[in-house]
Amino acid sequence: MNFIDKATVAVKAGGGGNGALSFRHEKFVDKGGPDGGDGGKGGDIVLVASRNQNTLASFRFQKELLAEPGQAGGKSRKHGKNGKDLLVQVPVGTQAADEQGIIIADLPEDGARAIIAQGGRGGFGNAHFVSSTRQAPRIAEKGEPGEELAVQLELKMIADVGLVGLPNAGKSTLLSVISNAKPEIANYPFTTIVPNLGVVDIDNEASLLFADIPGLIEGAAQGKGLGDDFLRHVERTAVLVHLIDAYHDDVAAAYRTIQEELQAYKVDLSARPQLVALTKIEGLDADIIKHQLEALKKVVPKGTNLTAISAQTKQGVPELLRAVRTQVEAVRAHERAAEAAVEAPAVPVLTLDERGDAWTVVKEEDEYVVHGPKIERFAVRTDFNSPDGVERLRDIMHKQGILHELVRMGINPGDTIRIGKNEMPY
Repeated sequence: MNFIDKATVAVKAGGGGNGALSFRHEKFVDKGGPDGGDGGKGGDIVLVASRNQNTLASFRFQKELLAEPGQAGGKSRKHGKNGKDLLVQVPVGTQAADEQGIIIADLPEDGARAIIAQGGRGGFGNAHFVSSTRQAPRIAEKGEPGEELAVQLELKMIADVGLVGLPNAGKSTLLSVISNAKPEIANYPFTTIVPNLGVVDIDNEASLLFADIPGLIEGAAQGKGLGDDFLRHVERTAVLVHLIDAYHDDVAAAYRTIQEELQAYKVDLSARPQLVALTKIEGLDADIIKHQLEALKKVVPKGTNLTAISAQTKQGVPELLRAVRTQVEAVRAHERAAEAAVEAPAVPVLTLDERGDAWTVVKEEDEYVVHGPKIERFAVRTDFNSPDGVERLRDIMHKQGILHELVRMGINPGDTIRIGKNEMPY
């Protein structure tokens, strides 16, 4: 299976069922009352993070997600059946954004859930509108449509440790030695074309998830090579281990290349806690190893853990892993403390314009266009083929002051009023 970490899908939640317009017809009951039931709610579309999913490949061909609609209400006040929610499994670490790029869901843990499209509410049947002054209402609402949008899914792996470096720096070899992962390994650039994950047990006391990020090259942050597609997987790692090939002619330049790409990415990744390891030291003279380490000391920030290792002989590997564990635990402790320190958000004070019942009227050419969340919702639920339903909408507009505003703006009989996608004459 190819590694797919970005996908765009069209999602449409279920529409609500229509309310029923019905009157009782029973033997020996002289005047049966209204008994139309309410429509059922449409199903939501819910993303569910699952550790059993590794890629977004299933969305390569499945470009549309549809939830079940709610059923219409029935006679005898029977409530329509609610539509089933559509549960969509995605890998842990998946983010979902709307067409404007605004994040609408973030699933960092196994089992996390997020509704990305709400099902429409069912319409009220005429039994709902019975009152002391309205004993035989001929009003039944339509169900609301479910939310519909294009969703951009993006996978950002969540690992404790990310292995970064130039191609052939030894990342895959190290991961295969310290974990249960079996990445492809060969002596040519870009052997790794997908991120590999491996669980690493350290001294039988702790387990950390390592991610082998495909090799980065100069210009990776601008899309060259494979790096731009995979730098996003570094975003959520707690600690980076920067591996540098001891046989490189200029190890300082190799270090700077990776740091510059991490810094140039849309999120500055160079500030992430890092450990730097000179790799492939097996067979090298001690003087050469010392020379390469001295060259790195000149460019690596003070206080950074700098070591030399051999994945083949495991020289220096246990010490590196212990240092990684200490660093990860410190980062995670800091994250927990930061989360605990976050105060509950203050209750927002809504102005008139921010309330759900706020509205505006604008004249556009030959139409008077009414905007407002609440009035548009009433319009969606109105059956414009029903005179009683339209009259109810007019009553609501009168109570909210919309009709008064239309008169003030000079509306004349026969002029068109548009509310959302619906039109009606004045």
